Amino acid sequence: MMMMMMMMLQTARRPIVHIFLKWSQPVFRQVGIWSSGAKMNCRSGCCNRWSCEERLDNKTVLITGANTGIGKETARDLAARGARIIMACRDLERAEEARTEIVENTGNENVVVKKLDLSDSRSIRAFAEVINKEEKQVNILINNAGVMMCPYSKTVDGFEMQFGVNHLGHFLLTYLLLDLIKSSAPARIVAVASVAHTWTGLRLDDLNSENNYDTMKAYGQSKLANVLFARALGKKLEGTGVSVFSLHPGVVQSDLWRHQHQCIQVAVKIFSVFTKTTVEGAQTTIYCAVQPGLESQSGAYFSDCAPARCSRNGSNDDLAQKLWESSCNMLGITWE
Repeated sequence: MMMMMMMMLQTARRPIVHIFLKWSQPVFRQVGIWSSGAKMNCRSGCCNRWSCEERLDNKTVLITGANTGIGKETARDLAARGARIIMACRDLERAEEARTEIVENTGNENVVVKKLDLSDSRSIRAFAEVINKEEKQVNILINNAGVMMCPYSKTVDGFEMQFGVNHLGHFLLTYLLLDLIKSSAPARIVAVASVAHTWTGLRLDDLNSENNYDTMKAYGQSKLANVLFARALGKKLEGTGVSVFSLHPGVVQSDLWRHQHQCIQVAVKIFSVFTKTTVEGAQTTIYCAVQPGLESQSGAYFSDCAPARCSRNGSNDDLAQKLWESSCNMLGITWE
């Protein structure tokens, strides 16, 4: 039936169908039907709800973008495990609403909200200064926040928005908190990337997409940067007791799709049976943050609560080092 539907769409002549196909391609590609001849797996092979009784009492977890989507569900789960949760969010009103809900659901009142705007290096530095001053430890840093396929715009510091927020913002945040994280070892750093990292390469000569901007390629580049950053950081932190992981959460029903053409939003609803709820989408993040015994796989990429193969570019150590150097230059920092 699905094959027939795709054949009908692909052979239709009406403009609206062609528009639907064009703008729905990101959905099809992520759930696996664009390039696999309509071969689909329900819920993208979702691990549904990962089961583990591991507790996080006396641990501190910092999550960016924890007021909505999979970030919120991650915060809810880890709060239920007894952790102190720091919700690092741009929208404080929505964050406070989410905090209230999480506290009511889990009974854990040790959940706090802090202002963080990843599109502004001044906000990142101010946030990190507060955390380093007020917190005794950060045992788990989850770089979750992000923007997806938005119209071309720039951060306060002049970086293309997707690359600036998804990669550079988290790169700087991790750099500023690293000493505290090291002193909290054993500790983990988790980067929420995406299978979108396979969509494109890394344009080292145009990381800000100033010569040519394609929403999908820019998003894919930012997610590839997440994978490469985790890989490089994992190697640099060997022997410190800090492990680093990147992951694909799956195609999740969240407000990350808010910047998309209406056709994409319609496609997400039509193919909702093949996508994940926010609870399901949070499971691999939770797995990487909590599952015992992952230390030997530091720097690795995960999907559906298991190690996964990333793209050739995503496993290119030379490319990872070049990105590292470019990121330091763009941010004006020295990080050996």
